[in-house]
Amino acid sequence: MKKVGIIGGAGYTAGELLRLLINHPGVKVQWIHSESNAGRPVSAVHTGLLGETDLHFSDSHPLDEIDLLFLCSAHGHSRKFWEENTRPEGLKVVDLAQDFRDESNGYVYGLPEKNIDRIKTADSVANPGCFATAIQLALLPLAAAQLLPTNGDINITALTGSTGAGVKPGSTTHFSWRNDNISVYKPFTHQHLKEIGMTLSQLQPGHEAHITFIPMRGDFPRGIFAALTLDCPLSQEEVGKLYKDYYKDAPFAVVSDDPIHLKQAVNTNKAVINVLVNDGKLLVTVAEDNLLKGASGQAVQNMNIMFGFDQRAGLRLKASAF
Repeated sequence: MKKVGIIGGAGYTAGELLRLLINHPGVKVQWIHSESNAGRPVSAVHTGLLGETDLHFSDSHPLDEIDLLFLCSAHGHSRKFWEENTRPEGLKVVDLAQDFRDESNGYVYGLPEKNIDRIKTADSVANPGCFATAIQLALLPLAAAQLLPTNGDINITALTGSTGAGVKPGSTTHFSWRNDNISVYKPFTHQHLKEIGMTLSQLQPGHEAHITFIPMRGDFPRGIFAALTLDCPLSQEEVGKLYKDYYKDAPFAVVSDDPIHLKQAVNTNKAVINVLVNDGKLLVTVAEDNLLKGASGQAVQNMNIMFGFDQRAGLRLKASAF
């Protein structure tokens, strides 16, 4: 039984991690740290866990008691944490913030559909961003086949649920503003473009396609739906085979022959993908849960790979039937 700890325990991603880990057959949650909630029952903050766990938040984080640490604090806090704490030899880390997604400090970028062999032997994994996961899964088969456009654009529009903004309410996240509303934010400049570009360049060095990314706030709590268009020389049959062959051993990347929708992915660790060719243009649509495949579910998937567990352990989640 592997022992794990969680830093930044009061946020959405930590709550989702706990929901998965308390039912994981190979893991025990040793402690969950939150200075502002120290001593309180975890279920007082993550109320959906009422009756599921007796864990309380801790004001300490003894790293020598655990085999793996999940870092769930805000972006920028992970580097600060390691400046203030000594990492015991042999401790594995999965970081859900963006601090080490550039693979600095020995971290491996934790996108299993590309880096599974490196993750297997890694001590430190940087979990990908939510938009970045969906967009990269839409493009990995093309990049691996050297089929990204050598010129022209990759155009992306993607909507995300309100949980993507974190647990603290803000002017564009509270219910009265978000409900029955859609808006654009960070057009052309979203921070996930850096990690997307890194991955695509590793697979197809020198590709010159320009990525135009328009993120949008959706009026739903969780999930990401992305639509990508780009030039493609393949037929419908060829592109379908390319994607299915690439993801044949990836348990959480599901290629659908039929048009997809968000509810197929919400509350699961799946990324559901559809491809459609029309007159030399390719449309790729992807649906995922931003808190699961886009964050905590993928973090557990990475942990499973690092410990040699089945990738599906603790992640056999099913979407709602309606």
